[in-house]
Amino acid sequence: MNTSKEILQKVNDFLAQLPYDRRPASLYEPVEYVLSLGGKRIRPVLMLMSYNFWKERVEDILMPAVGLETYHNYTLLHDDLMDNADVRRGHATVHRRWNANKAILSGDAMLVLAYQRIQQVADDKLPAVMDLFTETALEIGEGQEYDMAFETRNDVTEEEYIEMIRLKTSVLLACAMKMGAILADAPKEDADRLYRFGEQVGLAFQLQDDLLDVYGDPAVFGKAIGGDITSNKKTYMLINAVNRADSRQREELERWIGLRDFDRQEKVAAVTRLYDEIGIRELCEAKINSYFEQARQTLREVNVPEERKLMLRQYMDELLHRDK
Repeated sequence: MNTSKEILQKVNDFLAQLPYDRRPASLYEPVEYVLSLGGKRIRPVLMLMSYNFWKERVEDILMPAVGLETYHNYTLLHDDLMDNADVRRGHATVHRRWNANKAILSGDAMLVLAYQRIQQVADDKLPAVMDLFTETALEIGEGQEYDMAFETRNDVTEEEYIEMIRLKTSVLLACAMKMGAILADAPKEDADRLYRFGEQVGLAFQLQDDLLDVYGDPAVFGKAIGGDITSNKKTYMLINAVNRADSRQREELERWIGLRDFDRQEKVAAVTRLYDEIGIRELCEAKINSYFEQARQTLREVNVPEERKLMLRQYMDELLHRDK
């Protein structure tokens, strides 16, 4: 068994040595840039850990694993453009460092590179792997569309929000787990259990992202705090704040949501204060813990020896207690 640190090192080393020798080089510079900014590489690490349940040599599937990481970073590149974000992982976003056209075109190249890398699997695994990935990629686009549509709606329900983050975030973690299992010749039932596990971890992970966007430290979070508040993003926190607010709190929340011209710091501070009054932080933390507990139960049902699950359990606990 490989430790999570060993797996992460293998992923980073493999990514670092990938050649970008096509022309024009300027098309691929942003791709290299985005993939060099680091991050936890959660998706390829999960994929390799899943594979490691049944097979030892994770090196055999590094190419499709970094293909998933390439795809994930492509979605971030375009998300940053749509959100007009300035910073990602403490560095300038592609559309800030270059321009919007470059972000679109290099992002498109990145998507194609992701497919090219993911398809480098054994012939007998190719249909299942590509069916899973293609369905996942469509779902992520659907999730992003819901996310953008929610910005102009004030009646988004908690259920709608959970489904949106399932599509936008969870299904890629689920895909990573199941793809690792497929490539390791796992029984279908266990591959499906690991898909569910990835979904549940993904829901917890995105809710934690929502929480950190309000309560995180920008120095470790890697981007400015309060972006969701300033863009009126309908997060779990805002939806529940509106639903649980008294009339005075709701009126103040709706006033801030409706303002077109505002001081950024003032809005973030005011909405955060309302979240504190209403108890939204505690509510969100309880929901995060609930999804992680569901994930732990699902993992218990996977038919491999318990000692083979230990590394994944430890890794999941590290994710739960992350601060960035």
